[in-house]
Amino acid sequence: MDALDQRIISHLVADARASYAEIGSDVGLSAPAVKRRVDKLLDQGVLQGFTAVVDPEALGWGTEAFVEVHCRGNVPAHRIRSGLEPLPEIVALYTVSGQADAIVHLRAADIHHLEEAMERLREVDFVSRTVSTVVLSRLLERQPQRAD
Repeated sequence: MDALDQRIISHLVADARASYAEIGSDVGLSAPAVKRRVDKLLDQGVLQGFTAVVDPEALGWGTEAFVEVHCRGNVPAHRIRSGLEPLPEIVALYTVSGQADAIVHLRAADIHHLEEAMERLREVDFVSRTVSTVVLSRLLERQPQRAD
């Protein structure tokens, strides 16, 4: 990946609906050359797709929390995923270092819905306990960028 690819990616992060011609005019390439580069970045897995970014609050999922999940015994990551994936309120799941085995990002309609989701999370057979932190406000969210 070179500097042109980086500029193309930055443009797509800012506006994924931009045409190849618009991107090309900004980076100094023709539309077909931009398309070839984008196709190559997709094939390499650098770009993993294009999506609409939706405000969860507009969909009625304005309450969120981060939850430490502590497991009984040594539970492999694939089992944590398969056990927690069915819970629709979980929008992200990570294995982590430290005392917790995993961190869950939950979204819910309100505190009552969040409490119900937490109860279902605690009912999963390998979960021994949870520690939750409710989000009061989102101050900053960034798209991934290349580390230099």
